[in-house]
Amino acid sequence: MTGPPGPASRRVRTAVRRALDGLPEPVRAAPVLVACSGGADSSALLDAARALRPGRVHAAVVDHGLQDGSDARSAALVERIRGLGVEAAVHTVRVDGRGGIEAAARDARYGALRDARPHPDSPVLLGHTVDDQAETVLLGLGRGSGARSLAGMRAWSPPWLRPLLGVRRACTVDACAENGTPVWDDPHNVDPRFTRARLRHEVLPLLDDVLGGGVAEALARTASQLRDDDEALSGWAAGVHSPGDPHDSDRPPDGQVIDHPDGVTAVLPVAALTGLPPAVRRRVLREWLRDGGARALTDEHLRAADDLVGRWRGQGGPALGGDLDLVRTHGRLELRRRERGS
Repeated sequence: MTGPPGPASRRVRTAVRRALDGLPEPVRAAPVLVACSGGADSSALLDAARALRPGRVHAAVVDHGLQDGSDARSAALVERIRGLGVEAAVHTVRVDGRGGIEAAARDARYGALRDARPHPDSPVLLGHTVDDQAETVLLGLGRGSGARSLAGMRAWSPPWLRPLLGVRRACTVDACAENGTPVWDDPHNVDPRFTRARLRHEVLPLLDDVLGGGVAEALARTASQLRDDDEALSGWAAGVHSPGDPHDSDRPPDGQVIDHPDGVTAVLPVAALTGLPPAVRRRVLREWLRDGGARALTDEHLRAADDLVGRWRGQGGPALGGDLDLVRTHGRLELRRRERGS
């Protein structure tokens, strides 16, 4: 479609322009990669990107192989995109791994997109909207997640750029209609086997009905406010003395986990945490435990670790993923390799 853009297209372009202009150098100067599924969100994003950055846009179509005919549909989409003057390619992935099909597909897709970037500094543009952000917050609430998860998706989290987090999904549909862009409706987006599909078509509409509308925008605002709070608390925690300090002899400067002769992988003086608010203490502990080799940390793990500081009564510490035990001894916390058979 030629001629001036319509109102929805202008709004999408404005959002994309602001996001691209806000990127740091040298990312701003690199060619961009747009992840395109053929749906309204990513198609509107691609239309806006190629209008704003002519000749500097690449597109990646990820074929998860989860639906019959996905290979032919992906190839046809790439042909159409190439017809617009955009370099595009299909990236076929294998979906497997833990966490369910949705999480496994996301991990496979992100891995393929990262590898598909035309330049090491290239940002990957994703078509997540206000609606997607609202779904993410609801998922976090339902799982009892902390502030970091409830803060939702960040607009810029290298190399991922989400220009449309302030745009409703209905706007991207309208933009595609204005531009005459064909849109593919993924049947998985309405399949009740998938949690996000039920949130999108059952939960959010019900909340809008009960609360009088505006729920998606309200949840997105909540995510933004929590993100500010989390960044402030995490910044405070990062400034606390810990084994991450380069002057600390208990941890090598490159951050690699090492074993002391007694099997201790990391130590943290309790005095470094005394007097800190629990929210800050737990953030310090989370990063310290991860640096020490702990895996699959849960809120239960972090609270048990925090109790060794804030509610110390001589109790033992938690067993952690990564075959590690956390103990308090002689005024410090120690991460120890778990003895075989224990």
